Amino acid sequence: MSQPFIFIATNKLKEGKLEDERRRVPGLVKFIEAAEPRLIAFNEYANEDGTEVSVIQVHPDADSFAFHMGAVRERAARAYAETLEATTSIQVYGTPGESVLAMLRQQAGTGVALSVRPNHLGGFTRANTS
Repeated sequence: MSQPFIFIATNKLKEGKLEDERRRVPGLVKFIEAAEPRLIAFNEYANEDGTEVSVIQVHPDADSFAFHMGAVRERAARAYAETLEATTSIQVYGTPGESVLAMLRQQAGTGVALSVRPNHLGGFTRANTS
């Protein structure tokens, strides 16, 4: 079994946009769930003061993540226009490959922390059993 590819991005919200983001996310989740059957998990969390959100994705591999980035390109652009101010950090767990790494560096831009931990030492991913 190949190692999972886990992506975590933290984004600063535009001032006063938490409720708009809260309304935006269910439609995004519905779209992603229908369009990306390989994606294992997609979740978004807000911090306590409503100034940041983090998106956590669990993919079976880096190819699934690359597909995701293409699938959500327009929706992501709209989010940055409407609710998200900027990405503040990106964490990757797994081997991204050169094309995915280039995509992440472009997304991160200047001054955004990008950490990659490619060496999977072990673990498991359990399917939903409920």
